[in-house]
Amino acid sequence: MHEMSLALGILQIVEDAARVQHFRRVRSVFLEIGQLSAVEPEAMRFCFDAVISGTLAEGAVLNVVEVPGEGLCFNCNQTVPLAARYDPCPACGRYPVQATGGTEMRVKELEVE
Repeated sequence: MHEMSLALGILQIVEDAARVQHFRRVRSVFLEIGQLSAVEPEAMRFCFDAVISGTLAEGAVLNVVEVPGEGLCFNCNQTVPLAARYDPCPACGRYPVQATGGTEMRVKELEVE
């Protein structure tokens, strides 16, 4: 489950921010997860809860904002919603469609004390 290593990366981002900005506790982490990122939100919540034990983020809430997939169709030259990376274009039914959004995962915001 790669979500565990991603959760550890999120904790590192939080700890780095605490050193720079001098906060003592994290109440909430707002995380954007793209629909095409291959990251399962529920698995991420589980792993996040596991890695924050005993840290300045212990008890913090992980708020996941899911970002829809989006792609550019090379045939009809439209930006279209994309449910999976290798789906055909929902507008013209053809391939290829290059993913242009929904592939990312990023810490968007921290609520701290």
